[in-house]
Amino acid sequence: MGGLGKTTLAKMVYNDKGVQQHFQLKMWHCVSDNFDSIALLKSIIELAVSGRCDMPDTIELLQKKLEQVIGKKRFMLVLDDVWNEDERKWEDVLKPLLCSVGGAGSVIVVTTRSQKVASIMQTLGPHKLGCLSEQDSWKLFAEKAYSNGVGQEQAELVSIGRRIVNKCRGLPLALKAMGGLLSSYQQVQEWKDIEENNIRCNVGGKDEIMSILKLSYIHLSSEMKQCFAFLAVFPKDYVMDKDKLIQLWMANGFIQEKGTMDLILRGEFIFDELVWRSFLQDKQEFRHNYGTQTYVTINCKMHDLMHDLAKDVTDECASVKELTQKKSLLKDVCHMQISEGELEQINGLCKGRTNIRTLLDPSASHKHFKELLQVSASLRALRCSSCSVVNCKAINANHLRYLELSDYNITKLPDSICVLYNLQTLRLIGCYKLNQLPEDMARLRKLIYLYLSGCTNLKSMSPNFGLLNNLHVLTTFVVGTGDGLGIEQLKDLQNLSNRLELFNLNKIKSGGNAKEANLSQKQNLSELLFSWGQEIDDEPRDVEEVLQCLEPHSNIQKLEIRGYHGLEISQWMRKPQMFECLRELRMSDSPKCKSIPVIWLSTSLEILVLQRMDNLTTLCSNLGVEAGGSITSLQLFPNLKKLCLIQLPSLEI
Repeated sequence: MGGLGKTTLAKMVYNDKGVQQHFQLKMWHCVSDNFDSIALLKSIIELAVSGRCDMPDTIELLQKKLEQVIGKKRFMLVLDDVWNEDERKWEDVLKPLLCSVGGAGSVIVVTTRSQKVASIMQTLGPHKLGCLSEQDSWKLFAEKAYSNGVGQEQAELVSIGRRIVNKCRGLPLALKAMGGLLSSYQQVQEWKDIEENNIRCNVGGKDEIMSILKLSYIHLSSEMKQCFAFLAVFPKDYVMDKDKLIQLWMANGFIQEKGTMDLILRGEFIFDELVWRSFLQDKQEFRHNYGTQTYVTINCKMHDLMHDLAKDVTDECASVKELTQKKSLLKDVCHMQISEGELEQINGLCKGRTNIRTLLDPSASHKHFKELLQVSASLRALRCSSCSVVNCKAINANHLRYLELSDYNITKLPDSICVLYNLQTLRLIGCYKLNQLPEDMARLRKLIYLYLSGCTNLKSMSPNFGLLNNLHVLTTFVVGTGDGLGIEQLKDLQNLSNRLELFNLNKIKSGGNAKEANLSQKQNLSELLFSWGQEIDDEPRDVEEVLQCLEPHSNIQKLEIRGYHGLEISQWMRKPQMFECLRELRMSDSPKCKSIPVIWLSTSLEILVLQRMDNLTTLCSNLGVEAGGSITSLQLFPNLKKLCLIQLPSLEI
């Protein structure tokens, strides 16, 4: 049965510290309905090397590669959600291959709802999960249902809650979903209405839990229903980026402004509600590194039963495989994500105009992709790997609101991007060869999100960049020297939030120019990177004055300084109140600097990383002064969890 917690238990084992130390290599693959030997072997190879496997689709070559990348390492492989009941596929192909590699003590863990699958693949007896006890069921439900502090004191609400818990039959997913639903209601009659809904508690199996999940879905607002149903465009076990989801919802018009809550805040609210009600799960922060640049995402997944529910409540999302099986055409769907292997099948589905609004495809250079664009005049959101599609006449400049051209070796964007006047999101992550932005990019006045992480060759921003004053997310700003290219272009970008990385600060002409960036007023920024370039200018710059005038708002949580060549830190760095929210400080490649910001008494600081600072002698200068003269009972760095000190030759311990 689904929703019992098989995957959750497997993840607990997988992430256990003892398990991590025991195995040299750990791999997790969600199998679901696709037990194709070639696809599975390729995925395992990719997991082993943390990269793509572009080898030909032959078992012999893949076997050799598997032996090469795993060798004699002791590995743990989790095959999650297996449905294959064809014994030959396992016994004749995959089992011999997987069992022939790895060191002694290697294990393969399988999760499945099928007793037959377990009997085919097991070497040990299966661990069968049962339903939760009445006590544990109530605890899990109550954590959600009474989280707002209302209801648990009311005997009638508790009585109704216990009856609803009984209908959930000890299924964790159902309990969390119902608890999340009921937490939105506080009146007895509202709880009674939900209790009296058609929760089928006597059918058993998948239908039993699906009736509960469907009830939770029915009580979503129409706005949330659209946002949830859209998630069916992604395959099972797909890792979804929170910000990307919200931007795709916005592009398709699923989110509407409500009162004082703008589209972005509304999107955040809907996402958090879907997580709280267990429509989304496994929410966690992930940091992506692109050379010297960092990109932070909040990722999540859907439970496979929730994915089934999303598929059940919408007919607007489909894969090429599903369309082929149903003998449907592209005109019958609105949202598609296409895998590389499906592109060959596209041509037969392109008959007449389509209503496709979202098209997510990794390989737009394929000839059939361009054919698809020719019949897709209503696109709101497009992801592809070739900037040439932007010139496609079929793309309606009035409609497109989301464009992702990430991870492609483009050097220059076409000027035609500048006529996409309604564009809200432009993602260029990982375009490491990109060296310039279009001259007229300032025309995109409705742009809210601009992602440039990993564009390490970018020389400067486009002229008059400050006209894009609707921007809320700007990952990267590269200071230039020409007219309209300086740091002062940040002045009117008051809505900037999250992380901002500033590069080529050595090109700032003076402290006055730096002050015009107005960083101290940008209270929504939580992370800042200050990076001075490697180039040495002929014209001397007062770097200490520049850093002083780049003073940020005190809300800053993470601060990183690279390549600073001043002798002293700035005055704002000597004020403890500036760092009341600071959780992480990193300084590197600052050979002349003799001190660090006053953070040694900070109760918020958790991470301190100092690298290649030749003149740094102490971490706690003027300690007696900062402590008011008494230092006997002070606890330095009271909440520090990570300390890295690298190449600090003058430091006195």
